[in-house]
Amino acid sequence: MKTKSCVTATAWLMTLLVFLYPAPGFGWHNKTHLSIAKAAGYKDWFNATGADMAKVKAICNGANIEEPNHYSSNPRRKIINAEIVLSQAERYNNPRDKNGHLYGAIIASLRKYQKVSGAGKYGEYHLSFCAHYVGDLSMPFHNTEYEGFAMINHAKVDATVEDEVLDNIDKIIIYPITITTEKKLASEIARIANISAKLGYKLVEEKRLLTKKEAYEQLSHSASLFKAILNYVKHPD
Repeated sequence: MKTKSCVTATAWLMTLLVFLYPAPGFGWHNKTHLSIAKAAGYKDWFNATGADMAKVKAICNGANIEEPNHYSSNPRRKIINAEIVLSQAERYNNPRDKNGHLYGAIIASLRKYQKVSGAGKYGEYHLSFCAHYVGDLSMPFHNTEYEGFAMINHAKVDATVEDEVLDNIDKIIIYPITITTEKKLASEIARIANISAKLGYKLVEEKRLLTKKEAYEQLSHSASLFKAILNYVKHPD
């Protein structure tokens, strides 16, 4: 029986590829992700960049097992619903899913956290991954097809408020979201996904970058959702 083995790529090569060929898996830059988690009140906000760090070495049988967790390639005018979100969860960590499964990654990582924590083990890293995926949810080009204008300008949109956001967390506004069931969480994920995709295609149509005002509005969606997730799992402050 052939045993599958995972190998790590050389760090410098992976880093070079990231900068030369930015993939849809790379969303908001580090400080922006950290700010989302911090605004949500997550005590381990400093771990919110872990999912991007993992992509540098997460190579299994020649494919990156982490990258498809960070985006969902939706054609124009596709409407995301709770059923689509939940159906993606089974594809978590599947490196061959070219269309991505960001929405399911939020669900699956939270399930992992609840399972591991429920068994009395340390599950915090799974919740930190969830925090990162929730951050990617509000990045417009993580919800559109990765081509043309979106592909060329992806990195620029990622960095819209990167140089200032940690000093302006008060601009990330938390609004109330109540989650009582996984189905309700899936519905909230779908709601924000549709907002983000609509904005992404608006940027494509208007051939422009994200404004800072739009960026903070998007970050507010992610932070508000993650705040609700923390309440849902009764995470300690």
